[in-house]
Amino acid sequence: MPKLFSYGTLQQENVQLATFGRRLAGQADQLIGFIQTEIEIEDPEVVRTSGKTHHPMLVFTNHAADHVNGTVFDITDTELAQADAYEVDDYKRVAVTLASGLQAWVYVDAKQTISYDADPLSHA
Repeated sequence: MPKLFSYGTLQQENVQLATFGRRLAGQADQLIGFIQTEIEIEDPEVVRTSGKTHHPMLVFTNHAADHVNGTVFDITDTELAQADAYEVDDYKRVAVTLASGLQAWVYVDAKQTISYDADPLSHA
């Protein structure tokens, strides 16, 4: 079962119900080496679902002092595809290791070109 780290609107119950049809159970965690910024969302459906015109965005810094708090959720492969459909093109999904040691997917700034492991979750 994949894990998804959320630091933004996917933590909202209304977004989870609209995107996955259920409320997700998760636990607090952190992502080290990233900072959180904000972007304007222009997709009217995403704005309607989240109730927000600006969403948080992660930017990789590779500084150990930088971290972002969020929630890690257990989701299904189908729900991962639903999360992909919810996120706008400004985001890309990458595999990361959280402060807890868990490996999870997270959405980051699609404009950054960072070398990540091809798919470390494939051997989980």
